[in-house]
Amino acid sequence: MDGGGSDHGGEHGSRGARCPPSAASKRKARLTCRFTTGTIRIEPDGRHVTLPRLGTIRVHEPARGLLDRVRTGTARILSATVRHERGRWFVSFQTEVKREIHRVARLDTTVGIDLGVKTLAVMADSSGEIREVPNPRHLDNALKLLRRASRVVSRRQGPDRRTGRKPSRRWEKANAARNRVHHRVANLRADALHKLTTAVTAEYGTVVIEDLNVAGMLRNRRLARRIADAGFGEIRRQLVYKSHQRHATRVIVADRWYPSSKTCSGCGAVKAKLPLHIRTYECDACGLVIDRDDNAARNLAALAAAAATGTGVAGDQDTAKVSKPRGADQKTRATRPRRKAGAGRAGGATLPHQRQTETRDRTQTEALTLW
Repeated sequence: MDGGGSDHGGEHGSRGARCPPSAASKRKARLTCRFTTGTIRIEPDGRHVTLPRLGTIRVHEPARGLLDRVRTGTARILSATVRHERGRWFVSFQTEVKREIHRVARLDTTVGIDLGVKTLAVMADSSGEIREVPNPRHLDNALKLLRRASRVVSRRQGPDRRTGRKPSRRWEKANAARNRVHHRVANLRADALHKLTTAVTAEYGTVVIEDLNVAGMLRNRRLARRIADAGFGEIRRQLVYKSHQRHATRVIVADRWYPSSKTCSGCGAVKAKLPLHIRTYECDACGLVIDRDDNAARNLAALAAAAATGTGVAGDQDTAKVSKPRGADQKTRATRPRRKAGAGRAGGATLPHQRQTETRDRTQTEALTLW
């Protein structure tokens, strides 16, 4: 539903312009519907669900696990959402579950995770062990099939919005075959990321990750496809909610400008520049020679001790978001000076009690919605 506009007050009480309501697009909107009242239950056989206005529907995947929890009283269904995604219809239940916190295998061990394209993740823990998770590259492996399927689609008579032409049956069949390739890639990627994040949160007591600017990294046209295929943002999202809800472990997010690759993990010396094509880190101060990704993972793991004790290579740190040791790499936006209002302009004079403040970058808090 479209809501009306609202008035936004300015810094000194001035009123802004009323925003017109924006119409929702039929083509970009996702087919979804949510039920919060009415009959929402799982049938005793575990293969059928009953929803309001839709009746009893058979599901492809059995829901006996949720049914057993509802029967024993450890779960309560709050709402149900039906959506169309990847060529199939899904129904998801928002439940209130009584879940116990599981202790991790190595509670006193800290791991630093450095994400990359050549290697998906390099994990260095506080005991000195370094692991590498290879990048499966699901999209690259399916590019040959996607090109072939796209050529078949281009030879068919597709839809035309300008003339109102409808697609042919052969085009719809070829487009469905191409979509199945995309859906398989997405499912393989989601399965691999869930297995990785579940294993990490179940083993380590403290996880240190980077605050990567994924949107800015996607502007690199040479690496955009591989960066999008790796799913850096999804890895961080899964690590955060799995660690807090399932294992009660601590997640530390390093500052976006923290030079984890440029800092020597042995002596703490920081290089001025380190190009991306240089894959081996050589310290000019202590002579340490180490892989670039291994060095970054070890620096991230060291931030956990610095955040807890206030000492270490990175200096005093914050447990929620670790700051960088030096501020020479960060680009700051120049603030525009305020224009002084003339005395002869009606309402333009600034009162003495009104405080002038500079325009700064505001931190935006992200809300985490769990379904």
